[in-house]
Amino acid sequence: MNRRLAAFAEPLILKLFRHTVPRGPALTLERRRIYALPTRYGLLFAAMLLVMLLGSINYNNSLGFMLTFLLGGVGIMSIRYTYRNIAHLQLRSGKALPTFAGEEARFTVHLHNPEPLARYTLRLAAPGARPGVTDIAAHDSAGVELGVAARRRGRLALGRITLSTTYPLGLVRAWAYADLDMHCIVYPRPGPRQPPPAEADFHQGDRAGSAMGSDDFLGFRAYLPGDSPRHIHWKAVARDLPLLTKKFAASETPEMWLDWSLLPAMDDETRLRILCRLVVEAQRSGRAYGLRLPATAIPPGQGALHQHRCLEALALFGEARP
Repeated sequence: MNRRLAAFAEPLILKLFRHTVPRGPALTLERRRIYALPTRYGLLFAAMLLVMLLGSINYNNSLGFMLTFLLGGVGIMSIRYTYRNIAHLQLRSGKALPTFAGEEARFTVHLHNPEPLARYTLRLAAPGARPGVTDIAAHDSAGVELGVAARRRGRLALGRITLSTTYPLGLVRAWAYADLDMHCIVYPRPGPRQPPPAEADFHQGDRAGSAMGSDDFLGFRAYLPGDSPRHIHWKAVARDLPLLTKKFAASETPEMWLDWSLLPAMDDETRLRILCRLVVEAQRSGRAYGLRLPATAIPPGQGALHQHRCLEALALFGEARP
């Protein structure tokens, strides 16, 4: 579409029909919500037909009339096929994985074609997003990934989605709007790499030394119901001795607390970035860690889910709950 025409027409349509933009986790594009305008090539094609028509009238050329009306019919039929290429498509929210500020957030939108008609050159775009293009076979689905620059921490919404196509001839652009209400969590940008925190600066848990585990063999004890079969001393059973269970010791490292109040005096965003870096480093070290913020305390733990809980608390710090 001519860029000036698009820049003028689309905001006007949005302003006039904003209340009709569908919203929800899954949407179907009805025909009455689809708009169409000629592209730059469509306007040139119409101008060419006008010149051919005037020439045919001036010279009373029957072949000129036939060619002009034939091409005009092709142009009119292309409007119908372009319009039909996106009609009744179903859009559904997909994954929106968390990311760090300064990186690209990726939203996946699923398109489903419920009709026995293949769809071609479907372009999906959103404000500030890297668009995606796909084709969908009859009765098939496809996922389109949209990349949005995550400039700041918090919740990042995908915003209004525009599904458009110029198939088959590029003379007309048909498009429709949808709001899938998708958002992802943007973690704070990790601060510069910090030296390991001093033991006096960060609280340590009470667990230290040795406890029951599976690292070092300590000896045997009497069998108790529920003991793992892997730890039973089967050689003793073979010698008609009482059931025994092997004892092991596992060394436990102290729990580390990452505490907001113990950081040096600085602005909130810098503290969040430093805590973000410390969470990432603690996760890599395999050490159990907890997080204390002014209004939140996450008990010590390990694993990807625990890391997400801590980083999400940092990302949403100071924001009201939805």
